Amino acid sequence: MRLPSLTHLRCFESAARHQSFTAAGEELGLTQSAVSKKVKELESDLGFDLFQRVGRGVVLTPAGQGLAADLELDLAGLRATLQKAAAAGAGRSALRIAVLPAFANLWLIPRLPDFFDRHPEVELSFSTRLEPFDFARENFDLAVHYGLDNWPGTHMAPLFGEEMVPVCAPGFYAAHQLELAANLAQAPLLHLDSRAGSWAEWFERAGLAGSPRQDGRYFDQHSMVIAAAAAGLGAAIVPYDMVAREITAGDLLRIPGPVLESRKRYFLVRPHGPVPEAVQKLEVWMRKQLRTRPD
Repeated sequence: MRLPSLTHLRCFESAARHQSFTAAGEELGLTQSAVSKKVKELESDLGFDLFQRVGRGVVLTPAGQGLAADLELDLAGLRATLQKAAAAGAGRSALRIAVLPAFANLWLIPRLPDFFDRHPEVELSFSTRLEPFDFARENFDLAVHYGLDNWPGTHMAPLFGEEMVPVCAPGFYAAHQLELAANLAQAPLLHLDSRAGSWAEWFERAGLAGSPRQDGRYFDQHSMVIAAAAAGLGAAIVPYDMVAREITAGDLLRIPGPVLESRKRYFLVRPHGPVPEAVQKLEVWMRKQLRTRPD
């Protein structure tokens, strides 16, 4: 089979992702009719339909669904390959890293200026992955994983466990007199949707009477919970390592009381096999960051 052009594949991938030729055209800087024409030409080359035209919209056929899923990974891998080639052409190395959004936004990215100061010869790119994947299928050099030591076929280096602590903004701390933890029973609380029972567990561990308020604000990302706490919207229970810098700087205050610990940990994960020098540099740097962890 003759390989279709990259332009045809990109038009199909974008149209499949958006389920719209118009949106694909806006993304690619083409007209709707140009995208539609490219997709029809691709269908003609392949010999089967990728979309069903339903009224004024389009729906992927089963064959189109399969191609779209594989093509998304293939194009991402191609981009990573070209990034590595561009870096090599400039005398640098490039690493592609799969990350969890909260870990990247709250722990890793704020520390990266130090890494780039020490290793200007290494370029990093990041993509979100929430679940384990096949390194042989997806073109990643490293991944950050939260959970148990159960990612088959990989080397998993533990980074840190998750210690959950209550925090709030200084003004909120003073207004609600939270030097006495019992005053949390009357204070607005912030909740993470996936861990709605954290405050109840903390109240029990702290020996506080009654149940925590359930009428607070709810969020589905730790980064949002932490931003809300910093804005003075309430008290939050969050991973200590995600807010250690803010606590040290005085932007957040730790509320007295117990620490909630989980069996799960953060891991730095890579496939088995030879370890590239750039990967070794990043791993060593991350371990150094852990050794300088604030108390």
